[in-house]
Amino acid sequence: MELNVEFPEKLEFLFEPSRYKVLYGGRGSGKSWGVARALLVVGLQKSIRVLCAREFQNSISDSVHALLADQIKSMGLEDFYTVQNTSIFGANGTEFLFAGLKHNITKIKSFEGVDIAWIEEAQTTSKSSWDTLIPTIRKEGSEIWITFNPELDTDETYKRFVVSPPSQAVTQKVNWSDNHWFPKVLQEEKDDLKLRDMDAYLNVWEGNTRQVLDGAVYAKELRKAQEDGRIKDINQDKAIEVSTFWDIGWADMTSIWFVQTIPGGEVRVIDFYQDCQKPIDHYVEVLQNRGYVYRDHWLPHDAENKNMTGKSVKDIMQNMNLPVRITPRLSISEGINAARMLMNRCYFDQNKCAEGLQALRHYRYDVNPDTKMFSDKPLHDQHSHAADAWRYASVALDEQPNNWNKAIKINTKWIV
Repeated sequence: MELNVEFPEKLEFLFEPSRYKVLYGGRGSGKSWGVARALLVVGLQKSIRVLCAREFQNSISDSVHALLADQIKSMGLEDFYTVQNTSIFGANGTEFLFAGLKHNITKIKSFEGVDIAWIEEAQTTSKSSWDTLIPTIRKEGSEIWITFNPELDTDETYKRFVVSPPSQAVTQKVNWSDNHWFPKVLQEEKDDLKLRDMDAYLNVWEGNTRQVLDGAVYAKELRKAQEDGRIKDINQDKAIEVSTFWDIGWADMTSIWFVQTIPGGEVRVIDFYQDCQKPIDHYVEVLQNRGYVYRDHWLPHDAENKNMTGKSVKDIMQNMNLPVRITPRLSISEGINAARMLMNRCYFDQNKCAEGLQALRHYRYDVNPDTKMFSDKPLHDQHSHAADAWRYASVALDEQPNNWNKAIKINTKWIV
């Protein structure tokens, strides 16, 4: 089959071998469009297995499935590629599979023989997802293709592949000005934003990182912690017990912060973990595998709600002889104020807490649809759960500060 396909010059490196191929930049650059076409061309030339992934994919509609299907039609490849509901197959055995990293990381581990993994919207990909995915793509000559629009220079993907890229990486910034097919309607949007908000324009259209996200709840406190050197490697003091603070979900994330309180008021945030669609047994096993000596485990008030078996999360954990406490109720705004104050005396482990810190940096206020202004309520998204767990930590630590070091253990129950 003879095929004539045009690509922007900056995308030519996609056809040369390299372990990592990274495309980042602003809107309208044609990054995703170009990668989709390149993968279809490579899959036409030889049989390959392609994993198309992103951090969060609740359904196939969240994936690049539709983009690939559109390009197959645009390139006249309908006779070669068969588009099914959740996969795409080539006549020569080429296969496109689709998955979310965060919700299916154990499934990702089971993928065999992947030739190319394409991670789209990679600005949201967490450290734990990268740490799991990269060694999974281990076939000889396999490649990882990455496309994203950067947000913060502290985001894991930006640090890993732009600030300090691997030696086997080709990293290319691509913007609207590199796209010969940049449409007029986007030209007008771009110019309007440039006149209205230069900082937003530089991020959205020129692919520059922001200093902070608009409406970010904890921007000031996290920037101060970074400037003060309080986000760093932390040597855990094994003589001090650890408390955990939870936000519990099922379809959503269950998020857990691991905290030590030091005499004198210092707070060390030594670890973070989150996952979804896992039973409580899974998280208890995580606690055990961490090897910390625990003081107590603070759960949100809804952990007292009974399930269909008549047991609550609190009941289940207490039956496992875990010292459980319930976080006092406090309004979201009061909890955020407490969280801000707590941050000013916290030290965060920059590696073990990387995923939680990324969530806190992206936690922001929602926009009122009527006024188009920021409301007083935070946006509920994938970053909310880590932020809620952090808010509960702040409320719990503020509950009885004078008695914080006076808990004793009697018959596996903890009292103050």
